[in-house]
Amino acid sequence: MAYRLVLIRHGNSVWNSLNRFTGWSDVDLSAQGEQEARTAGAIIKENGFVFDQGYTSVLKRAIRTFQLAMEESGMTWLPVSKSWRLNERHYGGLQGKNKNDAIEDYGADEVKSWRRAYDTRPPLLSEFDPRHPSREERYREILSEELPIGESLKDTLDRVLPYWEQELKPAIQSGKRLIIVAHGNSLRALAKNLENLTNEQVLDLEIPTGKPLVYELDEKSLRVLKKYYLTFKKDQGSSWFTFFKR
Repeated sequence: MAYRLVLIRHGNSVWNSLNRFTGWSDVDLSAQGEQEARTAGAIIKENGFVFDQGYTSVLKRAIRTFQLAMEESGMTWLPVSKSWRLNERHYGGLQGKNKNDAIEDYGADEVKSWRRAYDTRPPLLSEFDPRHPSREERYREILSEELPIGESLKDTLDRVLPYWEQELKPAIQSGKRLIIVAHGNSLRALAKNLENLTNEQVLDLEIPTGKPLVYELDEKSLRVLKKYYLTFKKDQGSSWFTFFKR
């Protein structure tokens, strides 16, 4: 039998609704996001998925999505590990800024490059910026040189991959059934690694909020055998349901 890994991007957040760069800013779910999380849990339950271990970032919107989904699926007992390595991409000096305002300030081409290029970083935070992660208690045990102050997608991948190799991959290979609730860019980093995507291919990858994404993996190599989004059974075969075999 193949291993199954489930990924969920957190539900819509308050700043998603306000069109702001969020990054490591610890904003909550919107009402829409809460409903997305509960719906994800209901879908998981209807499809008969059960897990041994959950993983989230240390950001509220991912943690609450996990909690609401597990509540709806009847798995509030599920143990969960939280890691900053699963945090969203750090958007540096753009965090909290409205995306349209950023375009006015920096120009559309520059903002597009920061958002969509693989290895281009946004403006970095200074060490005196109150948004610097070293000022937050949750990051107190992390070496200062490891804490990002602005990341490209490549940077995000570089911090997610050690967690994959040291924690997630061994857990999967031991037979544990995992669910990971994280963020658009940290999940894109995992997907790039799992699917062996090129730097260009990953830029076109979009992971919708609140949709349980299943990877079925070969037991020996963890090669992707199938990838599909879970839906309610009555909706299976709808336009957003995807499936492929490599």
